[in-house]
Amino acid sequence: MIEIIQGDITRLHVDAIVNAANSALQRGGGVDGAVHRAAGPELQAYNNTLGGCEVGQAKLAPGFNLPARWVIHTVGPIWHGGNAGEPNLLESCYRSSLELAAAKGFKQVAFPAISTGIFGYPLEQATRIALSTMRNYEDRFEKIIACCFSADDKQTYDKVLREL
Repeated sequence: MIEIIQGDITRLHVDAIVNAANSALQRGGGVDGAVHRAAGPELQAYNNTLGGCEVGQAKLAPGFNLPARWVIHTVGPIWHGGNAGEPNLLESCYRSSLELAAAKGFKQVAFPAISTGIFGYPLEQATRIALSTMRNYEDRFEKIIACCFSADDKQTYDKVLREL
């Protein structure tokens, strides 16, 4: 089941939350900054052992002080107009994260809107990729949550999900 909510992903009681990370896995802004603040400094210390993460890939870390037991870091593409492989890379973020979660036996995973903040990916295009990829994995989880930061983001997710 795919559930779309508006809220703070760092407060969700799920097996794993996905973090929109940077390739160095260093504390950044936006979702990444919020995840690091809520998890505590142990998350950064653990990330320092992971050797970074390539765009489109995913890596796993403990949730430390988060209600979620695990954090799946994924690095989304920076938007360059859509002709630099961005759609395939963004789809790979969701697919890699869901494959990792399924391999670990997680039942509930929550995603932010990857690459739509500072990386500039257009929200509706990113939402189509996110939800269609989630749909492909829906039967492997009890719940996949799309956690939207704003009411406008949630409205876009609701609209796109109805259209799929």
